[in-house]
Amino acid sequence: MPATVIIWLRRDLRLADNPALHLAVARGERPVPLFIDAPAEEDPWSPGAAGRWWLHHSLASLDRQLGALGSGLILARGDSLSTLRAAAQALGAEAVYWNRLYDPAAVARDSRIKQALRSDGLCCESLKAHVLFEPWELATGTRDPYRVFTAFWRKATATLSPERPLPAPASLPPLPEGLASLPLHALGLLPRIAWDGGLAAAWDPGEPAALARLQTFVDQAVAGYAQDRDLPGVVGTSRLSPHLHLGEVSPRQVLHAVADRVPGGLAGVAEPFVREIGWREFAHHLLYHFPRTPEEPLDSRFSAFPWRTDGAEALLAAWQRGQTGIPLVDAGMRELWHTGWMHNRVRMVVASLLTKHLRLPWQAGARWFWDTLVDADLAANTLGWQWSAGCGADAAPYFRVFNPVRQGERFDPRGDYVRRWCPELAALPDRWIHQPWAAPESILRAAGVSLGQNYPAPVVDLAESRREALAAWDQVKGVGA
Repeated sequence: MPATVIIWLRRDLRLADNPALHLAVARGERPVPLFIDAPAEEDPWSPGAAGRWWLHHSLASLDRQLGALGSGLILARGDSLSTLRAAAQALGAEAVYWNRLYDPAAVARDSRIKQALRSDGLCCESLKAHVLFEPWELATGTRDPYRVFTAFWRKATATLSPERPLPAPASLPPLPEGLASLPLHALGLLPRIAWDGGLAAAWDPGEPAALARLQTFVDQAVAGYAQDRDLPGVVGTSRLSPHLHLGEVSPRQVLHAVADRVPGGLAGVAEPFVREIGWREFAHHLLYHFPRTPEEPLDSRFSAFPWRTDGAEALLAAWQRGQTGIPLVDAGMRELWHTGWMHNRVRMVVASLLTKHLRLPWQAGARWFWDTLVDADLAANTLGWQWSAGCGADAAPYFRVFNPVRQGERFDPRGDYVRRWCPELAALPDRWIHQPWAAPESILRAAGVSLGQNYPAPVVDLAESRREALAAWDQVKGVGA
């Protein structure tokens, strides 16, 4: 009789290139896939509303896949250690396998659980599946963690030769008796009020959709990625980030798809895209070594930064709702609310406006993104917001302030993106689409635009607020120097 092994699934919701599942199959064991919803263990960074929507549909997809192979997915809710202990006892399991995570709460929890289960006499094995390089595998010459991406990626690419992805199992044994699964709806992942229609129209969660999206991108778009990735009005990016976050596809699968199908492989025309996978690796490296950074700036000078207090609540609300009166910013925030995603170039612009022109703390933006993004990932979210605010590793200096008008004119020159998400501006000529406040009254009237009525006037003066931001930076830039 083969040994029964629990496969504790977390953010590895796939069959192919799943080291924990593959290990059990290779050893001839009987794997029991188990997912435990334990949001309290991830506080204060348990999944936001958009992330939980995605998780629901990803679990449903994985359950269908497992069922087609003869197995199934056990769903549970509660304390992970207690649930694993109860499951092991009910099943007579001899081992628990899982794939490693690197968020601070997950690292502490998994270490505690591994020690406790081993004390119970269970075999526990954790494996690398979420990253190409473990956070501790790359270090500077002085054995310190990297804080600069270029040096990190230079070291990484010197040894970047990932093994072939592991195959999905051809079949799996049926689930044993003795452990009942909760119905998926009992996890309460979906919103009680149906606001998720835009997400459903934009996305198809699950491993099959992830692999299909990867193949389409590699075959049709990766060659033009370097030119198209900054244009929010065209489909020039992979949109793989939510699939990567929940592990519906692995970074190893992504790299091998590029290497196998794109001329020049990883170093050819796809190199700019491969470098973005490198940024994902760097984000996990930083989060592991600097676990306080989801809440605190890596650059300690920013602990004393004079963030705005007067009118802050109203400004934050205008930014969140896409009602700042700055078209590119408003388009991005509305895309985020409707689809759970935002183009990366626009993410940088809206983050710059929040932290510099509005001078509101980056943590407020990070929290909003966390709740509204389907690809909300603690490592990437933290890196992105600290980069934009100028207080993190490899940060854009605080004095580098994105001008949202110039950004719009450069990367959305015909206003296609703005017209889609801010339809009240659709009739404006290209010249004024990114700065309607500067248009002659006759132009506004002809386009049906009434500032302050059907589209807001700008909440800040861009030039004056930039000067105020730089003055604030002058107050802290020498602190601790």
